[in-house]
Amino acid sequence: MKKERDLTIITYALIMVVVFILGSSLEAKSQTLKKTFKFATFYAAVSGGNSVADDNLYSVTNGLQADIIETPFDYSLTLGVRKIARFGYENRANTFYNGTERSYSDAANVGKVKGFEFLFEADWRRQQGRQFLDQDYFLRYVAKNWIAKAEYLQDGFADVEYFEGSQRFRLNVNSKLSFNIGVAQRISEPYGYNPLDEWVLPNGNLHYTSLALQEGYTVDVQAEEYFTPSGELIANSSDVWEQVVVPQVIDDYVDRKRSELPSQWNYSVVLGYDYYQFTKDFWLHSWVSVMPYHLNTEGEYSYFETTNGEQWIDYGAGLIFGWRLNKSLGVFLEGKYNKYWNREWHDFSVGLNYVIL
Repeated sequence: MKKERDLTIITYALIMVVVFILGSSLEAKSQTLKKTFKFATFYAAVSGGNSVADDNLYSVTNGLQADIIETPFDYSLTLGVRKIARFGYENRANTFYNGTERSYSDAANVGKVKGFEFLFEADWRRQQGRQFLDQDYFLRYVAKNWIAKAEYLQDGFADVEYFEGSQRFRLNVNSKLSFNIGVAQRISEPYGYNPLDEWVLPNGNLHYTSLALQEGYTVDVQAEEYFTPSGELIANSSDVWEQVVVPQVIDDYVDRKRSELPSQWNYSVVLGYDYYQFTKDFWLHSWVSVMPYHLNTEGEYSYFETTNGEQWIDYGAGLIFGWRLNKSLGVFLEGKYNKYWNREWHDFSVGLNYVIL
């Protein structure tokens, strides 16, 4: 099923690429491939460092014993290409892109300039012994009266992955403020579906023993021996079984059940705004996208099953604020927040700078 999901995403992405190319041709017939990639930056970088310090674990079961818990070093491998015009408040702090840059404005609905912009970035990383894959690929075309965007996002830390396309009409109130409204299509795993619901007992507890038996495990209650589906002894006490084996059984079961399910389409109405004001001493950039209404596809695993057929609100928002109060003091606030299918991911930074003159 995952292969079908990936194929569906790739097919949809190719369709959106054609739309962008056609849109670009209609608005600028002289645009060529060279012009498309002009000012784009390709980058690849590896960074790393030590993780948390080694920790000593002591035991007195068979006399004093000490084990050392070691956490492998952290690393990040980043590959990408980007062509996104910088806003007035953005500076290139480094001579080269190294993959550690964070640009909140990439998530805005509207870019700094009209035309075609894109970002393709993959980041393989290990942090405190855990491995993650973060990916963000998007194509965006901004015209005077319309916006089109296609994006594939995988956030390993937030455990969210989806593909989204949107087409919007744009109303420019003035040079700073614009509103937009349109439709959005999203493809994702069936968020909201919980494979464990069928194993919950009337008292709220999980019937994990029956689940394990279905998965092929064997239990000898009298001897307190527990065997894997292949017949290997995996635990010889109920404590080890419940505290070590069962959590892994549940985790494997949930992952397998979710991977077996088909991808879910979400068709939604989307509306939002973008506001951008910049001077040397003050800047404010904010944007919001809200999906207040969704088409009920009546799928068995659609998110409507989670909400009992009720509508819900998905949204994303960002804010970048900076103010130089005088030559010495300045304050800043920047961040973004997203909530899709009741899954949240966000990041922010806030602070002040004071320069002694």
